[in-house]
This record gives sequence, C-alpha cells and structure tokens, in this order.
Amino acid sequence: MESRRKRENPKSNSTFPDEVLERVLGMLKSRKDKSSVSLVCKEWYDAERWSRRSVFIGNCYSVSPEILTRRFPNIRSVTLKGKPRFSDFNLVPANWGANIDSWLVVFAEKYPWLEELRLKRMTVTDESLEYLSLSFPNFKALSLLSCDGFSTDGLASIATNCKNLTELDIQENGIEDKNGNWLSCFPESFTSLEVLNFANLHNDVNFDALEKLVSRCKSLKTLKVNKSVTLEQLQRLLVHAPQLGELGTGSFSQELTAQQSSDLESAFKNCKSFHTLSGLWVATAQYLPVLYPACTNLTFLNFSYAPLNSDDLAKLLVHCPKLERLWVVDTVEDKGLEAVGSHCPLLEELRVFPADPFDEGIAHGVTESGFVAVSQGCPRLHYVLYFCRQMTNAAVATVVQNCPDFTHFRLCIMHPGQRDYMTQDPMDEAFGSVVKTCRKLQRLALSGYLTDLTFEYIGKYGKNLETLSVAFAGSSDMGMRCVLEGCPKLRKLEVRDCPFGNDALLAGLGKYESMRSLWMSDCEVTMYGVRLLARQKPRLNVEVINEETYETQDAKKVYVYRSVAGPRRDAPPFVLTL
Repeated sequence: MESRRKRENPKSNSTFPDEVLERVLGMLKSRKDKSSVSLVCKEWYDAERWSRRSVFIGNCYSVSPEILTRRFPNIRSVTLKGKPRFSDFNLVPANWGANIDSWLVVFAEKYPWLEELRLKRMTVTDESLEYLSLSFPNFKALSLLSCDGFSTDGLASIATNCKNLTELDIQENGIEDKNGNWLSCFPESFTSLEVLNFANLHNDVNFDALEKLVSRCKSLKTLKVNKSVTLEQLQRLLVHAPQLGELGTGSFSQELTAQQSSDLESAFKNCKSFHTLSGLWVATAQYLPVLYPACTNLTFLNFSYAPLNSDDLAKLLVHCPKLERLWVVDTVEDKGLEAVGSHCPLLEELRVFPADPFDEGIAHGVTESGFVAVSQGCPRLHYVLYFCRQMTNAAVATVVQNCPDFTHFRLCIMHPGQRDYMTQDPMDEAFGSVVKTCRKLQRLALSGYLTDLTFEYIGKYGKNLETLSVAFAGSSDMGMRCVLEGCPKLRKLEVRDCPFGNDALLAGLGKYESMRSLWMSDCEVTMYGVRLLARQKPRLNVEVINEETYETQDAKKVYVYRSVAGPRRDAPPFVLTL
C-alpha cells in the first residue's frame, strides 16, 4: 500500500506523517465528519481515502461500484440502499431495479476482503447470495432489510459457505420461505454467530438444528425467532444462551403445564443481560408474567407485531423502569399510552402502528388523548411515529410544548384530509407548532387537511429539516415552493397525491443538486415540466415511471436524484430517463 501512496502523493505538505493522519481520520465515526475532513486539502482527501473502512450509500444509483472502489480501495463494510421509500407502500413497480448483482461482481474483484454487507430495498437473488458466500472468504455480516427476490435456498448458501459469519439479520423481506432446513446447513464446527434474526420467516424451522446452533455459538448476543417457535422450545434456547442481550420471541400462545411454565420463568430469570425484547406474535395474557424478571434492564420493547391490550401493556411496563424505546400496536389504545406516560420517564422514542390500517370500521385505536399523556410523562421524547384516527391542533401544540426536543416527528392521521375533529379547522397550526417549537427537527411527516399555510411555516422555521414526507396536502404550488426555498438543509422530499404541478417542481432548480432525492407521485406534474427540469439540470437523473402502455402528458411518478454515475443502464421499459 505504501508504494501506491508514494506514487499518488510523492510530495506531502502535511505536518502529520501519512500513517498518523490515516489513523486519526480512521477514528472518526460520523459519515458527515469523514466527508468534511476530506475537503480540507489534498493530503487529507488522500488520507481519508486510504483510511476509510466502511461506506454508506443512500441510493444505489447515485454512484457506480467502479467509482466507489476507485475512491475507497480499503473498504470492509458496505451499507447500500436501493428503491425509493415509497416502495414500502407498493408505489414502485416490481422489477424497477436496484439489483445487487453488478455490485457484487465489482466487489469480488476490488474488495475480496469484504466483511459486511447491509442492504435495504435491494433486489437479491439466490444466485446473488451463493456468489457472495463463495467470493469473500472473510465475510462476517449480512443484513437484508425490505429486500426481495431470494428464498431460503439463498440463506442455505450463506450458512454453508460463510465459515466466519457473525451476523445473519433477515428483516421484513419479500422472501420465498421454502422450508426451515437452511438452519441445518451451518457446519457442525461453526461457532462464531453473534446475531441471528429470522423473525419474519413464516414456515416451521428445523428446531433441532436451531438448538444445536444456539448451543454451539457461545458469543450469541441477538436471537430473533419466528412465530413457529413455541414457548417450550424458547425455554430450551434460553437455557443454552443465558448471555443474550436481545431476544425476539416466537408464539406466546401455547398451552403449558405448570412445570413448563415454571421452567420458562426460570429461564427468563437466568438471562441477566436483556436490553431488547421483541416478538410475541400471538400472545396469551397468562404467560406474559414470565417476562417480568427479564424487564429490569430493558431499554427497547418492540411489540410492533404483538396486539397487546392496555392492561397487559400496563402490567409489563411497571417492570421496565429503564425503557428508552417502545414500539406498539394501536390495540393498546389511549389507556395503554397513559401507562407509558406513568411508567416510562426515560422514554426517547415511541412508535404506534395500526393493527389494520385498511379497516375503517375498526373500534379500537389511539387518539390525541394518548399522545398527550405520553408527552406529559416522557419529557425526553424526541422521536415519534404515531398512527391515529383523530387529532387536534391543540393536542399537537401541547405535545411539542411538553417535548420540545423532537428530531423526528411523523404523525399519520389515517383518514386522508381529516380536519381537527373538534374545531373543523385545517391542521395547519398543529404542524406550525411543531416547526416553531422543535428547532432540532430533522424529519417530518405530514397528514390531515393542510393548506399552504403549513408549508409557509415549514419554510420559515424548518431550518434543520432534512427529510419531509407529504401526502394529500396543500392548496397550490406555493406550498412546495415555500419548502424548497426555505429549508436550507433539506435532503429528501417525498410527495404524493398533492396539488403540486410544474411550477412547484421547477421551484427546486437551485436545490435538487444539493439534495439526495425528490419523489412526486399522483401530483399535477406534466412531461413538459419534467423535461424542462432535465434540460436545465443535466447532472441530475430525472426518471418518470409510467406503468401504462399508452402515451400520456402526465408524469404520474417522478423520481429525481443526484448521481455521479450518469443515467442508469438497467432501467426497465416503464422507466423513462430524461
């Protein structure tokens, strides 16, 4: 490496030896800090190039693998995101792209020492996983989140060939779950696993293979199983792995004998290191008390798939004095959130998901009352994702007065265009109070009936806002113009079903090159406006997604992003690149 350094940088004016500078820069943790120091001078740029061991790419089309490997030759860990976030809501067609294969081919040549690969919203095939497992002899960590295209056969390749694997984390993927025998593919001599998460797989697993694997891997810290694992089987796993810090349980509804219940409770009592608990796919209230002894040091409860009621949640929270993060389903209702406010004074993050977002006649749910109750008892709260069926301007103003340090505020009133249900006013003042009060706000998601006044507030006060998500809101192009002209740190703007047209789109001509991406779908943008944007900003990738076979002047789905790699070469026929 030194010979290459000398050829590329024969004369250095730095006061630090190259080795010292590289080591110092290598200690930086923040991606923003790394990028900033690389701009100081050529010597620091080169040092940061050689010292970088990990890289995050928020859009797989913003750079090519060839450009990446030339810029950073010593990477060990890659985090790569693919499809736009609205693919989570089925707004991005299948076969849109974001295939990992071209990246793996380049990595195999340039990064044969690659140890970690973390993918989100990428297309990954079984052949991709087999190629990965055979190409990187020191590969250690694979995380797949919201990816698609592969099956448990691909997991079998990873288990068979990755001899040094420490992490296999499979979350919320569109995976073909053929069978659970992939767990038996780990060799009998394999002992290095530290993280195993297959919570979202559906089929039964080979429990004998799972139990043997857990018993061999003495360094296992995270284990998340799927709902096919029974309480009796869970007890056996806990006996083998009392060192676990993070546990995702299976089904909690099995009928247990008195002895089995006692054994399960003893197993939980013996796990002294728990800090995270998730799972409870199907929970029976009579067995929840076995969790109480393990709750003392919990900082994170993830019950986003557990339809607990308010009483069950309240009884559990009494035993969780150190809780900092809580994810629940809205079956806990306002009474359950009142218990959160009463028992969780250290809470920093709350997410409330809908049990059934498409059932308009459903009786349960949460309202503004539960939201206010949490804010009154949890002054450290700074991250919220809140799905509710009604809200008022006054309630939101109270919440942010109680918790002014919000960095992430995502409020989803599930009926589009709903007003303040008590006053029938627009929800403008609610979000106005958020951006006026929460000066650290980085991410905001809007809902309810909103006029351009909301966007005027955002443009005037959202000076640290980086990501804005908008749906079914606004009165005219002026709303989007206020945001684009007024939010200096804006990086991602996601808009759907809003009355924003060409003038709104073109208001960002001076902004888009400093942003990561813009998404607009089902707005009033036309092909004329999109083509004009593409002509004036040739360094941007401007894509129109048209799933219809006929010609149209409407640009139904527009995706704009900056890229140093130019237009992508794998666009399907329904994606028009301008």
